[in-house]
Amino acid sequence: MPLSHPRRSALSEQVIAALRAQITSGEWSVGSRIPTEPELVEQLGVARNTVREAVRALAHNGLLDIRQGSGTYVVATSELAGVMQRRFADADPLHIAELRSTLESSAARLAAQRRTERDLGQLDALLTRREEAWGSGDTERFVTADATFHLAVVAASHNDVLTAMYADLGEVLRDRLREGVGAELTPDAHMDHARLVDAVRAGDQETAAAEAAAYALKCWRRTHGTAPAPGAGRSAR
Repeated sequence: MPLSHPRRSALSEQVIAALRAQITSGEWSVGSRIPTEPELVEQLGVARNTVREAVRALAHNGLLDIRQGSGTYVVATSELAGVMQRRFADADPLHIAELRSTLESSAARLAAQRRTERDLGQLDALLTRREEAWGSGDTERFVTADATFHLAVVAASHNDVLTAMYADLGEVLRDRLREGVGAELTPDAHMDHARLVDAVRAGDQETAAAEAAAYALKCWRRTHGTAPAPGAGRSAR
C-alpha cells in the first residue's frame, strides 16, 4: 500500500485513508495485530510521526486499539462499528439478544424471498464449516464460523442497509456469543441451523423468520437460566 508522491498538505489524511482501507477490505481483520510502526513507515514511505498520528486517529475513531507493549490491534471495521462497540459494550445482554433476534428474523424472512443459488451455495458451505468448527471444540473458531454464517444469512436478504448495520454490530454480537457458549463447547449448547437453511431454500418465510428469531434468545436463556420477561435483563442476572 505505498503512497504515490503524497502532497504534504494532505499527507496525514492519505495515510489514514490507506490504513483504513486495509481494515475495511479485510486485509487486516478484526482481532489481528497491524504491522509495527517501523514496518508502516517503510511500507508507506512517510515519516514516523505521520504514521503515529494516523494510528492514533483511527484508535480515537474506534477502529484500532493501541496496547502498550503488545502492539496495535483492529477492533472494528468502520467508525460506526467502533461507535457501536463502545456504546453497547455494557448493554443489557437481553437487549442485545432481542436486537439480534429482531434483525436476524427480518433478514431471514427477506432471504427466503430473495436468495439466489449463489447465496444457497454459500450458506451450505458455511453451515458445514460451522459444524466442523463445533466438532473441533475450539470456541473461538466456532464463534467466528457462527458469526460468518449469520452474516451470510443477513446478506442473502439483499438489503444493503440491513447488512451494513448488522456487520457494524458484529463484534458486539460476537462478544455475547462468546459469553453464551462459554469457555467449553458442550452438547447442550449446540443449536442446529440446518432448518434455517432449508427454510430459506424452500422460500418458507415464516419458518425462516421463526428459526432465526429463536437462536439469540435461546442463547440468552441458556446463559441466564430463565426465559425473557417484561423487566428482565440486568436484574435477572
